Amino acid sequence: MPLVRIDLNKTASAERARVVSEAVYKAMVEVASVPLHDKFQVITRHETEEIIYPAEGYLGLTYSPDIVIIQVTWVAGRSTDVKQRFYRMIADEIHEKQGVRKEDIFITLVDNGREDWSFGSGNMQYAPKQ
Repeated sequence: MPLVRIDLNKTASAERARVVSEAVYKAMVEVASVPLHDKFQVITRHETEEIIYPAEGYLGLTYSPDIVIIQVTWVAGRSTDVKQRFYRMIADEIHEKQGVRKEDIFITLVDNGREDWSFGSGNMQYAPKQ
């Protein structure tokens, strides 16, 4: 049930957007045990000045206008090990297929509960059993 938001520079190619999308989905299924076909993603392109990052770097990393920001909202409960392997697989895949520097692949996870989702019709499909 993850919802993935991918933010890219407007200059990024359609192929780059596709590769990022597929890398995230592949890692969700193979590493994070997300069910097959559970693919909800929003890809947004921005003007260069609309993606703000520390030009002087942060935590020993430096960024470029090629930065890709990925936010995944999903149900809490995955281990630190799973999350680390998830990050690594995405960065490796995007770097390998598109040449994006791994430093430019910024990923954040938002954990929430099953009751925080409605997949349509105004229903809480994963409501707690009464």
